[in-house]
Amino acid sequence: MKKTEELSERTIERLTLYRRLLSDLREKGLEHIYSHQLAEFISNTPAQIRRDIMMIGYVANSKKGYTITDLIEKIDSVLSCCDSRIALVGIGNLGRAILSYFNQQHSALRIVAAFDNDESRINRVIAGCRCYPIRILKEKVEEEKISLGIITVPGQSAQDVADILADAGIRGILNFAPVPVKVPDGLYADRIDITTAIEKVAYFANCKSNKK
Repeated sequence: MKKTEELSERTIERLTLYRRLLSDLREKGLEHIYSHQLAEFISNTPAQIRRDIMMIGYVANSKKGYTITDLIEKIDSVLSCCDSRIALVGIGNLGRAILSYFNQQHSALRIVAAFDNDESRINRVIAGCRCYPIRILKEKVEEEKISLGIITVPGQSAQDVADILADAGIRGILNFAPVPVKVPDGLYADRIDITTAIEKVAYFANCKSNKK
């Protein structure tokens, strides 16, 4: 089996998707599933699913396919290093929405502290999470053993927040701000640009289809 750090970003993304879907199917009473059935649920190919699952050292039963509970446990063992405590910076509309979403999930990923400079938000519990002033972020990161940060601040503040997170010892950042940020070597950062994603969907849904 390959070590988790040797798996590609896209493979990790697909494994998390498989685990979520398999958990839903298990709750509905399904015990076994074939790769072609799983492929239909997520619009992928059976060959890709078989490659991904073989890479983590799990093989299907030729007669019954994958045993769902066993496969979930195998994926869990590979993604166990993903268990993380998270700090979210920026309690605007997007920040609140992300907090509410995480509070509804039963995940090893947990937002344990939120931060903002707005005095009206500080020292309040918002969407189930205590909000602190950003000036004590480093202290709370150490106290709560936080390893990941989520940035949901306006673009002009994003780099300053990324610098504060990096200085606090954060090892990974997910950036929702509309601008990229620079981080030191050894800190993994990813960016989700919601506007770009929507524009891409709009292009393929409208512009491209109208050219046919």
